[in-house]
Amino acid sequence: MGIICELTGFYVPDPAIGTYSVLPDFSQGFGIQDMSPTFMKLDFSKVFSLEFGTVVFAFLFVDMFDTLGTLIGVAQKADMLDKEGKLPHIRGALLADAVGTCAGAMFGTSTTTTFVESASGVAAGGRTGLTAVVAGILFGLSLFLAPIFLAIPSFATAPALVAVGFLMITSILQVNFSDYTEAVPCYICMIAMPFMYSISEGIALGVISYVVLNLLTGEAKRKKISPIMYVLAVLFSLKYFMI
Repeated sequence: MGIICELTGFYVPDPAIGTYSVLPDFSQGFGIQDMSPTFMKLDFSKVFSLEFGTVVFAFLFVDMFDTLGTLIGVAQKADMLDKEGKLPHIRGALLADAVGTCAGAMFGTSTTTTFVESASGVAAGGRTGLTAVVAGILFGLSLFLAPIFLAIPSFATAPALVAVGFLMITSILQVNFSDYTEAVPCYICMIAMPFMYSISEGIALGVISYVVLNLLTGEAKRKKISPIMYVLAVLFSLKYFMI
């Protein structure tokens, strides 16, 4: 539909306002494009500087908690969590994500990490590693048809993300709304994620608010909050102060 609208003049691309052509660009032909401009273009000149440490610290939390949030959310939708709400064998999933992240950086692409869109595959019935293998094969084949897939605009895939959001919001039913020290941090998480455009930011604010609220109300001792939560709350707070 977008191609028809552009050919008829109904849709006029204007990069200045963020609207681009939806016509496939076959000028470079099919096949995998040349990666030499980005492959292994790493700069280690500022490794020992304070700025580099700040960047590593920020990206560590962004990537790690984006991945954790996605893994737990998708696994919950697939009914793969145990009775304590933990994901068995999560170490393998995190290791695969870490390897993909490092490999993606070396190739010069955006972070190759776990994405919440996987919930759509779970909703369609995917439960085993075969689902990921099939998705990987299809993504590999799409590399050879890049001009066609790159022409698909973001507004064409937006409805799929709306469906994913609908699938994920069902987890709200497990929140104990009678306990404000539980419900308020969950609410802050859910509100922060879309407004700050980041799962990790929502988790960070949720952790901080959870620890602070339980300390102020005296519930921290009764709930036996893990020391890790206190450490994370301090680290997340420092992250915002450093920004």
